[in-house]
Amino acid sequence: MPPTKRLLYAKQEPRKQPVMFEPVQEIAIYMHRFHNLDLFQQGWYQIKITMRWEDGRNTSPGTPARVVQYEALDLGSDDIIGIWRIDDKENSFSTQPFRIKYARQDVLLSVMISFNIPFRKFEVPATSAVILKFELLYTSILENGNDFQASLEALPSAVHEFRIPPKGLLGLHSYLPVHFDTYHAVLVDSSVHVTLLKAGAYTPPKKVSSDTLRVGDAARENCDKSNQVLDQGAYGDSKQISLLKALLIARDILLEELQKLSKAIGQKVDLTDFISNMGESKLISPYLLGDPNMASIGLSNVTMGMKNAASEPQNSFEKPNGSFYFRSDEVLQSLTKENLSSAFLSMGNQLSFLWNVFLKFHRANKTKILEFLRDAWANDRRAEWSIWMVYSKVHMPHHYLRSGNDLSSQHSVRGGVSIAKKLNDDPAESAQARAELHRRSIAQMRINNRSVQDMHIFGDPLRVPVLIVERVTNAPFRTTSGNSYFSSLNLSDTPSILIEPNIMAVKRLSAAGTHRNDRVLRVVVFVHGFQGHHLDLRLVRNQWLLIDPGAEFLMSAVNEEKTSGDFREMGSRLAEEVTSFLKKKIDRMSRSEGFRNIKLSFVGHSIGNIIIRTALTELVMEPFLKYLYTYLSMSGPHLGYLYCPNSLFNSGLWLLKKLKGSQCIHQLTFTDDSDLQNTFFYKLCKRNTLENFKNIILLSSPQDGYVPYHSARIELCHASLWDYSKKGKIFMEMLSNCLDQICSPSSERRTFMRCDVNFDTSSHGKNLDTFIGRAAHIEFLETDIFARFLMWSFPELFQ
Repeated sequence: MPPTKRLLYAKQEPRKQPVMFEPVQEIAIYMHRFHNLDLFQQGWYQIKITMRWEDGRNTSPGTPARVVQYEALDLGSDDIIGIWRIDDKENSFSTQPFRIKYARQDVLLSVMISFNIPFRKFEVPATSAVILKFELLYTSILENGNDFQASLEALPSAVHEFRIPPKGLLGLHSYLPVHFDTYHAVLVDSSVHVTLLKAGAYTPPKKVSSDTLRVGDAARENCDKSNQVLDQGAYGDSKQISLLKALLIARDILLEELQKLSKAIGQKVDLTDFISNMGESKLISPYLLGDPNMASIGLSNVTMGMKNAASEPQNSFEKPNGSFYFRSDEVLQSLTKENLSSAFLSMGNQLSFLWNVFLKFHRANKTKILEFLRDAWANDRRAEWSIWMVYSKVHMPHHYLRSGNDLSSQHSVRGGVSIAKKLNDDPAESAQARAELHRRSIAQMRINNRSVQDMHIFGDPLRVPVLIVERVTNAPFRTTSGNSYFSSLNLSDTPSILIEPNIMAVKRLSAAGTHRNDRVLRVVVFVHGFQGHHLDLRLVRNQWLLIDPGAEFLMSAVNEEKTSGDFREMGSRLAEEVTSFLKKKIDRMSRSEGFRNIKLSFVGHSIGNIIIRTALTELVMEPFLKYLYTYLSMSGPHLGYLYCPNSLFNSGLWLLKKLKGSQCIHQLTFTDDSDLQNTFFYKLCKRNTLENFKNIILLSSPQDGYVPYHSARIELCHASLWDYSKKGKIFMEMLSNCLDQICSPSSERRTFMRCDVNFDTSSHGKNLDTFIGRAAHIEFLETDIFARFLMWSFPELFQ
């Protein structure tokens, strides 16, 4: 046989197959408890979780990888049946079915579920976000076994989705409050923990040669194909380097988060095994150095390795002490394939080990970690939601107010043409134009951060209400002559709550009522509007409950179906209802632990605000006036309808007076007496109904055609400036009296804010409600995002 022929069939040494690695995204969800805020129906509920890539190009969904039940549930209880379940067909996880019987009920879940999401080839770090989907499953019929769980899955009643942006996929630990929707108001206390891991190692299988293929050719073909996967020229090398850098960043983030959590909760993290098992290739991390909460495991050796590595020129990969230290692309690109594989293997092992350390640490300290993450989340809300909030410092137009009967001074007070032109502008139209301009600027924003994004808000940012918040400090009050003159305010010289939020107040949000001072009786009274229902303000109540779980809430029902009568009668009924409620709560606390203080707050919608102010003039309320705390007015006609620019609404009011004979409508429109100085509203504004509140927030909307814009904001009506009749004088006196109460001196600093809420009413279309301004008036009751923004931005006002 010719020598060449023998060489072709000679036995050849098999070439070493390259080790191939694939990254995987691991996302762990810890669900602590299910808290029923406001579910309308009793029955059996379950929570189902799925996750997917946002862009949809990678059709591989997240698959449940592991489930850890931290605490054994009482399966013998009548309120919990079955066990949690993983559905391999739809790659979902479902909790045990549990029964909800009453409001503010807690169900302990205490379970950690981890999902793995594979990457597309050569796409690390991720360029797509991950969507977490929570579904609330419900059934009212108790079946047995599989039939019961099947009936639950057939009835998903609400969905809440979150988005983890690409930046967060390298490492993230965040609180995750799941609320579902306004019709299924619950709180699932959860947290999300994200890292990047090495999916595993494998060796590409050898191809089986056919009878006609020579052994030498087959070996060369196998080597070429396997190397092609790893090499792929410079492109393949760059992707391998990108993956290694991503693993390195993920490792450092995980170490940093472990250090942060360890310090925050005062518990050490044992990394002895981590350091001892780093092996020959030790990629040093700065987060291991100088941390007293990390285990003392001879970190001086690691520190010395860092110093040695730093002192040497950064042109090599492996240091004499066996440590890999690199931070530049130039160093990474100079690595051989063997070094890349070795570093990749080392990093993957380190990440896997650290991730298991974290999971063990989390299980041992789950409650403290959740509380720390919740405090951090609450502290970050103001910054994240500032996209839709405009903090404004404006000069109140007090210098436009007339002084007594001196009508001749009007032209001198108004000043020149520029001021007259300003007065001719419609404030409501100007406010709406300002909000729409801000909304257009939101459309140009690129929201690109690491934080988990609530898709109720970030799903369609242009549909979210825009809030313009104005804060006013105390102004000079009524002079000895009895006439008011308000000088303009230099707000730049005054510390503002809008610029320096009370951080300690945010941290006091901790999570549960047990961490609050239960010796302070905190009572919040909610009062509905015209022809309203006592549950109209339940969405605002729910947000307040999240801020202050220990508060007592009274949803006033005493005036249901009685809002057409006299305000005096409605106010008297409310005063009796409030005092009766307070006495019961005081008696209960006195018999238990007692209390040292009372905080009494009110929330009103529409004419409910007038009922509140009337109730405060009742004699039975006098002992409680010194305890008044926060007053939240939502579109309240505090100055009545003396000037109402909405002609259609004026026609409706006229019909109500003629056909229904509603006494409150006569009072609102100042037709309850021929002498304006004897009308109900004029006399109400002379009573001190606002002076005792520590915090006053007036919510208005320029889109609301049911309540005059100036009346909801208790501010100057420009039409009154040109009215030299007695009507104009009466309005100025009413406005002065109200502002004097708000700006009167007090022993404690009073917070006074006006807040414009600009709703997105595009979904309503062009209908009568939108045309006459009713849509925005009712939107205060049908959405809670504006309340969420306001309350979580200024939590110290609502606790």
